[in-house]
Amino acid sequence: MNESYDVVVVGGGPAGLAGALCLARARRTVLVVDAGSPRNDPAEHLHNYLGRDGDAPGALLADGRAEVTGYGADVVAGTVVSARSIGEDGGDVRFLLALEDGRSVRARRVLITTGLTDELPDVPGVAQRWGRDVIHCPYCHGWEWRDEPLAVLATGPLGVQQAQLFRQWSDDITFVQHTAPAPQDEERAELAALGVACVTGEVSRVEVAGDRITGLRLVSGELVPCRAVVVVPRFTVRSGLIDSLGLSTAEEEEKGHAVGTYVPSAPTGGTDVPGIYVAGNVTDLHAQVLAAAAAGLKTGTAVNTDLLAEDRERARASAVQPGS
Repeated sequence: MNESYDVVVVGGGPAGLAGALCLARARRTVLVVDAGSPRNDPAEHLHNYLGRDGDAPGALLADGRAEVTGYGADVVAGTVVSARSIGEDGGDVRFLLALEDGRSVRARRVLITTGLTDELPDVPGVAQRWGRDVIHCPYCHGWEWRDEPLAVLATGPLGVQQAQLFRQWSDDITFVQHTAPAPQDEERAELAALGVACVTGEVSRVEVAGDRITGLRLVSGELVPCRAVVVVPRFTVRSGLIDSLGLSTAEEEEKGHAVGTYVPSAPTGGTDVPGIYVAGNVTDLHAQVLAAAAAGLKTGTAVNTDLLAEDRERARASAVQPGS
């Protein structure tokens, strides 16, 4: 790790590595700092990534790191805990980033791709089975759980939508109201038309036998049989670094329900702090792996264009004028 880089990428997931690859190929000096805790780490496979469907998430990241370092970028394990602007330095906007282990590094630009955190329902067994047979995205997991009995553990108004979506993959869906508001009459009619059973009552725990989910146990003692549980997490950005830079965050709502927080950005990934860019789930809560990687590439080109404009102005300012 050097003392200064054109770009420091914070987060070594698909978005961060794609951005770093683009910038390294553009002959920029690049450092990727990765904490080693990818959001999809509990999952055995990634899906809907053309050409890599079914690969292990770790295999994609390992290949990405090899490609990035092959073009001269540095990749280090660590966590950036804070960053601050240190003003103009030779015409460059520069930032000082502090790592958890005490190291620090300067950057002309910073690309934040730290993703988000899934806040799961506080029901015993949910966190332990997350990414295996506690799932949330039908496009990520629906095919693998096709034709199996599934229970939707509803904690908000989006539970009805999840039940309707997963009905595409299985005709054995049970909507468990738990702490969610009761479905509206129209929603209840739609669920009934789709053959989705509705159960009221709070869930006390996820029942497991032989390392397999067998159902949801209600507080009443009733068991709702199922093979997998569908949840709707709350998505929140990892805020330490974001707060230190004074980046604004916003709350995303669906059907009047807060689904998570994100960092607003321009289509290029630029934020309201000049020189700071974001890509992937930190600014798009619903981006799957392929979309996050595409966003990293797009933002990488924007960062390079920004640096190029600065390089051009600096070259003009230092050029010897005719007759001088």
